[in-house]
Amino acid sequence: MSSGPDSEPFGAHGPPDAEARRLTIGSGIASGDCDAEPIHIPGGIQPHGFLITLSDDLRIAQASENLSSLTGADVHSSLGQPLDAVLGAAGAGRIAHAAAMSALEDSPLHIGPIEVMPASSHDGKLARKPMRLDITMHRRDGALIVEMEESRATEDAFASMYPLVRTFARDLQDAANVQALAALAVREVRAITGFGRVMLYRFDDEGRSHVLAEDREESYPSFLHQFFPASDIPRQARALYLKNRIRLVADVNYTPVHLVPDVNPVTERPTDLTYATLRSFSPVHLAYMRNMGTHASMSVSIVVRGRLWGLISCHDHDARIVPFSTRVALEHLGHLLSLQIEAKEERAEGEHLAALRRTMGRLIGAMGEHENSVAGLQAVPDDVLDFAHSAGAAIVFDDRISLLGATPDEATVRSLTHWLTENTTGIWATDSLARHWPPAKAHEDRACGLLSVPVSQIFRNYLLWFRPEVMQTIKWAGEPVKIEGADGASAPRTNFSPWLETVRGHSATWRQGEIEIASELRGALLNIVLRRAEERAELATELARANKELEAFSYSVSHDLRAPLRHIAGYGDMLREQEGERISDKGRRFLNNMLESARFAGTLVDDLLTFSQMGRAALRPAPVDLGPLVQGVVQEFEAEGAGRRIEWVIGDLPSVTGDAAFLQLALRNLISNAVKYTRTRESAKIEIFANRNGDEYVIGVRDNGVGFDMRYGAKLFGVFQRLHRAEEFEGTGIGLANVRRIVERHEGRTWAEGRLGQGAVFYFSLPVVFRSASAAQSQQGVQGVLATKSRKDHA
Repeated sequence: MSSGPDSEPFGAHGPPDAEARRLTIGSGIASGDCDAEPIHIPGGIQPHGFLITLSDDLRIAQASENLSSLTGADVHSSLGQPLDAVLGAAGAGRIAHAAAMSALEDSPLHIGPIEVMPASSHDGKLARKPMRLDITMHRRDGALIVEMEESRATEDAFASMYPLVRTFARDLQDAANVQALAALAVREVRAITGFGRVMLYRFDDEGRSHVLAEDREESYPSFLHQFFPASDIPRQARALYLKNRIRLVADVNYTPVHLVPDVNPVTERPTDLTYATLRSFSPVHLAYMRNMGTHASMSVSIVVRGRLWGLISCHDHDARIVPFSTRVALEHLGHLLSLQIEAKEERAEGEHLAALRRTMGRLIGAMGEHENSVAGLQAVPDDVLDFAHSAGAAIVFDDRISLLGATPDEATVRSLTHWLTENTTGIWATDSLARHWPPAKAHEDRACGLLSVPVSQIFRNYLLWFRPEVMQTIKWAGEPVKIEGADGASAPRTNFSPWLETVRGHSATWRQGEIEIASELRGALLNIVLRRAEERAELATELARANKELEAFSYSVSHDLRAPLRHIAGYGDMLREQEGERISDKGRRFLNNMLESARFAGTLVDDLLTFSQMGRAALRPAPVDLGPLVQGVVQEFEAEGAGRRIEWVIGDLPSVTGDAAFLQLALRNLISNAVKYTRTRESAKIEIFANRNGDEYVIGVRDNGVGFDMRYGAKLFGVFQRLHRAEEFEGTGIGLANVRRIVERHEGRTWAEGRLGQGAVFYFSLPVVFRSASAAQSQQGVQGVLATKSRKDHA
């Protein structure tokens, strides 16, 4: 086992990422065997005091071997004796009173000085003189433990310490930050104790340590701002220092004083000395101290929010026994310092969080002022980056990516979101993205660190913040390598000369507060998205109602207009046949125009009726073989287009599930368009083909006709949308709208590609597995649609 300068190593803000430091440094001295060492039951104490354990009736159950110097008899003779045999009636009475009245479990209580009459031998005669002993006692693991040290202070020792403590407490409050607190603490502790070097160091989450402040004599080497590996202090030692907040090694070369007997007869176990001030230390730790040139050491724990934050570590080249009263004062100073550090850190964190919340407020305000959240964030790019103190950010919404600042390219960000979706949940942060996602290695100058905030549980929507790599040089107090003794066990380090290490592949670490505020931002975003979704749902409900009313209106109007228009066309034909010779050329021209307009109006009314019925008619899904269906439609157009040269190419078409009548109508519209827009070609070529793409079939109709400009492609499937003049190509502009409605009711999609003068391809998709078998029924069936279409075609 290896241990730090005062039985713990120094440390705190090491390299940015713990795991990478382990890999790079090799963890210093291996601590596997150290972690298993039972340092809380060493079986002995340091020789500058005495220790006894008592039974419930306050008889001596166990004692340190040096108790004989106090009693003048072999220690075994004291076992089983009442306490007053050692401490006298007055001292035994004070301990008995404290044991009966005080809460002593894992809480040492100072009884105060007690005068005893030790025995000494001179010329075979006993000579007795008073000795003052400082007494502390506590209960641990069922044993009542009493420690005794010779009092080295005068009666006014505590009074002389009070001015120092009062001044220190006042100066602590005036310190601006943690660094100032550390500098003040080492200066005051050295003034109080007289040690040659006093350091204050802070631990990080992995146990590495960083010397923040130091006060020393010139003859002592400096460790200021250096780091010590976590392996210098094993886990169980750290646990002890959290419980027992002050430790002293008075002389590194002491000979341990054993407890007699080895096993406590009351508990039938070795005595647990976790809270004992006199506890003996590990031999490996004492060797570590000698290697540092330290003959006496003392440490005071700094505990913040219930965790071991750091230590004040005191070293001296000579043996040094620190009086009990001084140690009590230092323990009190340690408590004050811990409270001040906690207050300073919480204040700094509070100010940081307040600044983040102000930025978050501006982000939320910007999103509220714009139609959508993405536009709102894009309007305040500086606030987006400042929110996470990042150099770059990406906004990923609905598969669209917006990049701000220094980021990877769009393709890399898209791949990253796929990885995040599959491998992370909730808010996720790292200062070494490449360690988790290797493709990030090529982008460490921009995306070494990542903060990921998902804003949807369904879609791949993210807010991503990136931080670049921060190369750091760490100054270690000696090369942190594993040292093994001749027996293969870990040995203490011998070299503490400064040793430099460069750490790469890490960004600045993400603070816990930043992650917490990111969570608040995520909640606010989800609320905004939910509110807008509710607004859109309400609007969709209103639109659905309006659409139903419009469909009902268009159905009613188109149905009622069909008869008058047919009457106009019929009477016009009769007039032309019966009175044609008596009508002037001008009147005949007017009559023909009227008949043409009436027939076009009739066709338009029929198309409107079909379109309105398309949304009202119920789907009747069944297996449909598209091959024969397309062949039948093609035969119709071959008969109608006799005299035209049309090359038909029909590929292998799948069998699908759908409404056969609706699908026939959709294909008839697409093939009709192909026939119509190839009319100007001497040799027309129309191709109907299909292929499978994942979980859908894609059907296409390709022609070599006039084509269209892709800039206007988005208009193709709208109602009354035309890309060519009506004088050039007839049509009402409703056919493709019918196709889209049919396909969407089959849970498919429609799109087109074209080039002016070179033809066009119209596509639609159908799911391989039809899911809308439970389509809502309607009073108007598809037969009505087909009947209307048939009448229109033959009008």
